[in-house]
Amino acid sequence: MAMGRVLPLPLASGRAVHVVERNLLVYRRTWWVLLSGFFEPVFYLLGLGFGLGAIVGDVGGIPYAMFVAPALLATSAMNGAIYDSTFNVFYKLKYARTYDAMLSTPLGVPDVATGEIAWALGRGLIYAAAFMVVMLLLGLVATPLALLAVPASVLIGFAAAGLGTAATTFVRSWQDFDLVFVITLPLFLFSATFFPITTYEQPLRTLVELTPLYRGVHMIRALTTDTVDIMIVVDVAYLVVLGLIGLAITARRLDKLLLK
Repeated sequence: MAMGRVLPLPLASGRAVHVVERNLLVYRRTWWVLLSGFFEPVFYLLGLGFGLGAIVGDVGGIPYAMFVAPALLATSAMNGAIYDSTFNVFYKLKYARTYDAMLSTPLGVPDVATGEIAWALGRGLIYAAAFMVVMLLLGLVATPLALLAVPASVLIGFAAAGLGTAATTFVRSWQDFDLVFVITLPLFLFSATFFPITTYEQPLRTLVELTPLYRGVHMIRALTTDTVDIMIVVDVAYLVVLGLIGLAITARRLDKLLLK
């Protein structure tokens, strides 16, 4: 594969699961921290989906809350993966020196990269699954296909975790993390989260359609509102490729930083 020749993908062994196990042990007494980022999208859903929705009415033939909810589910998956793959990875890399200790065991750099990204997207999956329960309880699901939105959210987490971890390997100080919010906040606001993509004029619309969160929003919204079309294949491929690129960059950067 051409991408593989230009940006070789890391070959992790089955030992990558031990990185995930280590994180589970760390969080076993502070599990509530894992859910901290879940509540913000729920508040947006209740405040805007139902509050503003009472004024807006229907969008695209469905209630406004039902239109907004899938986008917020996609955002939950992104947030869960981003939080863990940026702040936590940076602390382990620069301060706790956790990865140096890991590499003194049979674990290799690809194992560490794969394990951390797997853990981050797992956190995103927890957020998405919890948000889906909220959607079901509020009657914001139009089709049984909506249940596929939870496993589909793994792709959003994979792309976010891959890119987030890769970017973190270039971070020099905590102040640099201001850029995380500079990027994620516009993604959240402008990825057709609260209004249809047709609101935008060209070329802005094309630019938004190229963002990873929009592709995730489109995929989840199609599954939860029974509007699946061929473009969902593009969504899946796009998110998988972004995640693989992030994984490859992460492995190469960690190899440079930890084995120099």
